[in-house]
Amino acid sequence: MRDDLDLEHAIAESVDRSIPFIDAHHHIWDLSRWPYRWIRDEVKPDGSIAPVTDATAVLGEYKILRQTWTMERLQRDFYGSNVIGTVHIEADCNADDPVEETVWLEETAERVGMPNAFVVYADVTKPGVGRQLERHLEASGRVRGLRPRTHPPAWETPAFREAMTALGALGLSYEISTSPGLLLNARDAARAFPGTAMVLGHTGLPVQRDRAYFEQWRSEMRALAEAPNVTCKVSGLGMFDHGWSVDSITPWVLGAIDAFGPDRIMFATNWPVDLVFSSYLRQVDAWRWVIARAGFSREEQAAMLHRNAQRLYRI
Repeated sequence: MRDDLDLEHAIAESVDRSIPFIDAHHHIWDLSRWPYRWIRDEVKPDGSIAPVTDATAVLGEYKILRQTWTMERLQRDFYGSNVIGTVHIEADCNADDPVEETVWLEETAERVGMPNAFVVYADVTKPGVGRQLERHLEASGRVRGLRPRTHPPAWETPAFREAMTALGALGLSYEISTSPGLLLNARDAARAFPGTAMVLGHTGLPVQRDRAYFEQWRSEMRALAEAPNVTCKVSGLGMFDHGWSVDSITPWVLGAIDAFGPDRIMFATNWPVDLVFSSYLRQVDAWRWVIARAGFSREEQAAMLHRNAQRLYRI
């Protein structure tokens, strides 16, 4: 533990923060507007209150998240991290109409100047996604992509094909939310729709930390990277490594870069979710430290920290 703390202090004192950062995956939410069932308290029959079980299983105690998080509040956490832009990922708000969230985000961006790009929600397992995407775009010119909650393993359906075709035609990306065991499935989907840009979220969601699992993840990541239309977003590692350190995340960060190369890597914080496990500055400093220490050139670091996101999300 002492060595970990010494390294943290060394990073805080010496890391180069001069390269700008675009946060390619964050959320905001307003509990007065929509249910956000995944972070709501659950009232038990005896009157006691407990967090919703499925989220607790992943995040542990996350009481701090069960409140409204505005963009202005999020911006206060940016201090020191040289943030020049952000990408908002749909926050599972449970609105009756997902376009409502896009309308609210556009109002926020007009007022605050961020988020600069939105990845919105639509159900790719049901027909009509093309029209829903058009409605999202009518609500905001900042819409850049779509994220279903989970990538459907049985993706060879008319509804999914409609969604991918519409995304390609509209110049929007598809966010892949899946884990090892299904990354090869995602590769096959990416190959089937080469005209649609795809983004692997949360470093491929590696849920375990043993050596055998790491090797499976690395092998599948390399296979997925064979599809040239896929970019990888390095984020969310704290969700399955609550006590993470720079040393514990380094193999996953470098493994992702090894698979995709610096031109197809973006970094993100998953804020405010990952606030449960870290401070904002500590997480961004960790990304900076790992890639600088690994010997990537300043141009390569800039590509991963902001230029790739700037290009893909048109910021």
